[in-house]
Amino acid sequence: MRQANYHFTAFKHWAATSVALACCFAAHAETEKADIAMLADSLAAMSLAPTSENAGFIVSEEENEPTDSTTAKQHRGFFRKICDYFRYSNKQKPNKKVDFGFIPGPNYSATTGLGLGLLGTATYSADCSDPTLPRSNASIYSNMTTGGFFLIGLRGNHIFPHERYRLDYKVNLSTFSTDFWGLGYDRADNDANKTDFRRNRITAMARFMFKLAPKTYLGPLVNFQVVQAKNVKPEFAYLFEGQDLTNRAYTAGLSFTYDSRDFMLNASRGVFLQLDQTFTPRCFGNGDYNFSSTEVTFAAYGRLWKGAILAGELHGQFNYGHTPWAFLSEVGTNDRMRGYYQGRYRDKDLIEGQIELRQHIKGRNGIAAWVGLANAFSDFDHIAWRKNLPNAGVGYRWEFKKRINIRIDYGFTRNGGGFIFNINEAF
Repeated sequence: MRQANYHFTAFKHWAATSVALACCFAAHAETEKADIAMLADSLAAMSLAPTSENAGFIVSEEENEPTDSTTAKQHRGFFRKICDYFRYSNKQKPNKKVDFGFIPGPNYSATTGLGLGLLGTATYSADCSDPTLPRSNASIYSNMTTGGFFLIGLRGNHIFPHERYRLDYKVNLSTFSTDFWGLGYDRADNDANKTDFRRNRITAMARFMFKLAPKTYLGPLVNFQVVQAKNVKPEFAYLFEGQDLTNRAYTAGLSFTYDSRDFMLNASRGVFLQLDQTFTPRCFGNGDYNFSSTEVTFAAYGRLWKGAILAGELHGQFNYGHTPWAFLSEVGTNDRMRGYYQGRYRDKDLIEGQIELRQHIKGRNGIAAWVGLANAFSDFDHIAWRKNLPNAGVGYRWEFKKRINIRIDYGFTRNGGGFIFNINEAF
């Protein structure tokens, strides 16, 4: 009963937030010069309509109670502030050292259910006296769904004065009921192997980079992860191939980055290349597991015509040694192979690529379309064309902050599809 009440309360908050946001977006779409006060008045009137919850507190205008007038003004003020916030959220604030904004948003998937996410972002400069210094950024995100999914995290990139150093970081915690098909393509492609368990995960990563040359960096990388599988059905234990259900990884390595993008969160031109070589040896306290990983990401961006940007990305992750199930390469994230169930296809090695066309439409609105392809395999001797995983999708973009988009994507996969609601471009 407590859980049901919790979900119902969450749903009410989600519904109220969605109505407010929808009204704000509609007002903006109709005209940039619309009278926001009229919208606020309408919303206030809607909020005061009789319902089963407030019917006993409605007072007619003939009675002219001061409290009712005050309440109406409060409602108008509240909704007007919300609408004004989103209406002007993308305006540049040159005198503001830190430009912060947040947005709540509903989301849904067949696996997690109905959810409410909160996305917050901040951009800032480590040296306000240097207008050429790229702005640093930080994002906090959380999500909670009726299916028992919970996620909270922080990620960001800090650019030091004169671009001498860079710090990339990510911390997140999640718990949810996930589906699992086993290891390798063949098991993942057989629905008879499908089972579920609760997965708890903690991840913390930091990358500190020293400037070697313009746009070029090299530095150490550390990573810590704990992944736990709980409530595994005994008849499906074979899918883990005798491995521990709880895995810890203490990892260290070296990272190389070349980054000529004009804006990290939404590039219109430039190139990004990153190579991470990490080691997870037994001597770090990793139990019986001893493995290493090579991860490479290459992305390029360019303008095609007015308002159009073509972006492409190639990503590969290759594991060597005794790699546990929890740290294998996985197909399907919010940024790559969008729409695939994350972790359904997993193996030691992964190669994936995507090409995306981003088109500005009008005002703060834009659209995107992409195609992608991925292949997860145990080693290069076992790459097979029939195991290629296709991907395509379309999305809507709304400029929340200057050059920072809220994106709603729908990805098509060989197993169906799914929605993605997130902040910042996928890559």
